[in-house]
Amino acid sequence: MEKLDAIFAPQSVAVVGASAQPGKVGHDIFANILRGGYRGTLYPVNPRARSILSVRAYPSITEIPDDVDLAIIILPPPLALQAVEEAVEKGVKGIVIVSAGFREIGGEGLEIEDKIVAICQDAGVRVVGPNCLGVINPLPSVRLNASFSARMPQAGNISFISQSGALCTAVLDFAADRDFGFSKFISIGNKADVDELDLLRYFHKDQDTEVIMLYLEELRRGPEFIEVVKQITCGDYRPTPVLVIKSGRTSAGARAAASHTGALAGTEAVYDAIFQQAGIIRVDSINELFDFATAFAYKNESELGKLRRKVPAGNRVAIVTNAGGPGIVATDVTVFSGLQLAQFQEETVETLASHLPVTANLKNPVDVIGDAPQERYENALGAVIRDEGVDGALVILTPQSMTDVLGTAEAIVRIARRSFKPILCCFMGIIDVSSGVKYLQEHGIPVFKFPESAAKAFGALYRYSRWLNRQHLAPFELQYDQERAAKIIADCLAAGKTHIGELEGIGLLEAYGFKVLPTQLARSADEAAQRAQDIGFPVVLKIVSEQILHKSDAGGVVIGLHTAEEVKRAFNAIVQRAGAYAPQAHIEGVLVQQMALAGHEVILGMNRYPVFGPLLMVGIGGIYVEVFQDVEFRLAPIGRNEARRMLRQIKGYKLLKGFRGKPPADIETAEKSLVRLSNMAMNHPEIMELDINPLLVHSQGQGATPADFRMILKAPAPAERGEPH
Repeated sequence: MEKLDAIFAPQSVAVVGASAQPGKVGHDIFANILRGGYRGTLYPVNPRARSILSVRAYPSITEIPDDVDLAIIILPPPLALQAVEEAVEKGVKGIVIVSAGFREIGGEGLEIEDKIVAICQDAGVRVVGPNCLGVINPLPSVRLNASFSARMPQAGNISFISQSGALCTAVLDFAADRDFGFSKFISIGNKADVDELDLLRYFHKDQDTEVIMLYLEELRRGPEFIEVVKQITCGDYRPTPVLVIKSGRTSAGARAAASHTGALAGTEAVYDAIFQQAGIIRVDSINELFDFATAFAYKNESELGKLRRKVPAGNRVAIVTNAGGPGIVATDVTVFSGLQLAQFQEETVETLASHLPVTANLKNPVDVIGDAPQERYENALGAVIRDEGVDGALVILTPQSMTDVLGTAEAIVRIARRSFKPILCCFMGIIDVSSGVKYLQEHGIPVFKFPESAAKAFGALYRYSRWLNRQHLAPFELQYDQERAAKIIADCLAAGKTHIGELEGIGLLEAYGFKVLPTQLARSADEAAQRAQDIGFPVVLKIVSEQILHKSDAGGVVIGLHTAEEVKRAFNAIVQRAGAYAPQAHIEGVLVQQMALAGHEVILGMNRYPVFGPLLMVGIGGIYVEVFQDVEFRLAPIGRNEARRMLRQIKGYKLLKGFRGKPPADIETAEKSLVRLSNMAMNHPEIMELDINPLLVHSQGQGATPADFRMILKAPAPAERGEPH
């Protein structure tokens, strides 16, 4: 038996802090369990009441004569601690603490919460909360509404997890309006013990849960979360879609950072990376959360009597409508959602022509005209869904006076049962289309009020399909000199250096397999000329100063120098410009570096976060990185497959593939560079921030060269040293 079964399907529940006074949380939760039709045994606990709502009350949970599976505690922190001790003594298997005043206010509340967790961990008892709405299981075999929401939702196949209790009541009201059912519904509050990852694992095994919805404010686990949820969303055992809405999407709270990566990242980049790596679909609104859940719960019964999840094999969509305007709206949103209008085969067009009036549009979107009877819809949908170039269909119906709404819905269900392709519907209106909507819902067909909602939901289904069916390349076999890299870092820290430039960084990059350029430091114009002759022309000069991080902004870079005289003039000009740009800067000298081959400018970066570890970045680099902000993020560690996906998701990837006659870049080396950076970040927790900008990615087969590099170091705490992230 799963330990969380005691939370979601207890045989008996004690409400500790039950109240006889209506309006108090202790009264309302007890009343909600009682009136919700709970199938188990319910015990109120209150030392000052003989009964609550005509049910005998007990002065303490220890005085209940029978076994108790779940204790719902609604008491202030000091009394809650005592109640937990008594519940553990009683032998309860699960505890939900609804009351507030714990970790969220700090001080004594935090201390009490920590004591409660320690007691329950020693006893093997799981705790939900504190500071939460409670738990709801509307399935007929349980019917538990252990929450302060008076509304018991319908039973369904979607489970909902929320950090916010207040949001839960609004969601339940919203769900009732949409005739939306749940399998499990829980608010986790402070997450003192049970958190979203525990619940995701539990719901994944729950045969009554087909889709998981999650409202998230913050995570306390990063890489572990990714690995576990990846198995939930695409593993061999019951792949389960996870939809998340996360608060705080804007970057207004991103901290100031010295590196490009730090400036561009922000906490939300971490969450986007986590969601992408775990296969989670992120939504933008509560409304979209419900729309997508409706589509993902789509398990239509086939003619063989088996239920199967409908996800598209591709992104080619057919639209069948009886009104031109909604069809155009659906077309626009379809393309915006990463889909495309399917091109019909000639045979499909001929079939449509034979069944539709001459005024109908036979191209996609198919307009069956406003007076379309049920047969016209059935013939048109049947023709397009059989087309091999169609991966799914959107059916739009606006109620005209001659429209057979119920008959059309019945036809759609018949066709859906014969096809493995998803069919999503938009029956526009409320009262006039209610019979058809009800019939579609009863038979598992997703139906929406607006065409844009249906199109966006189809786009989400396609993204999930791509995640399920993604390719897995063999990992790169790369060699590193970790010992040499560690010594370089240790020497820098021992010398008090935390801002590391190219001169020290070249050895570190070389230890991780990057192809570096010959580079030497010069402190005078004559020395620079000599260094250039030693290296070989052409060369590049770059200012060296800890106080000047962005060299180009200071006029501190000159490229393409072919003679000693050019080098001398450039040296003097660079030093003069740098002095004017930052008068207080200490200028160590000028780097003389071999001129690299031409290549596409890409930025690689890393920024380390306390909970999540190293966040990697790739994007279009050089001086344009902060202008276009065309970047992708992932949490380390990553391998070849994640590096490949990162590069393919930046808009500038088209440039790397070869554009307007230019040869393709060495994309594989760029992917290897990302994996090298990931391993460097994982192996050396002293690296806080790092930019390689630009990494010049040369033509295919010619590799890539780091043309500029900077890094920020910090000695890690003893607990961090050598720890995997």
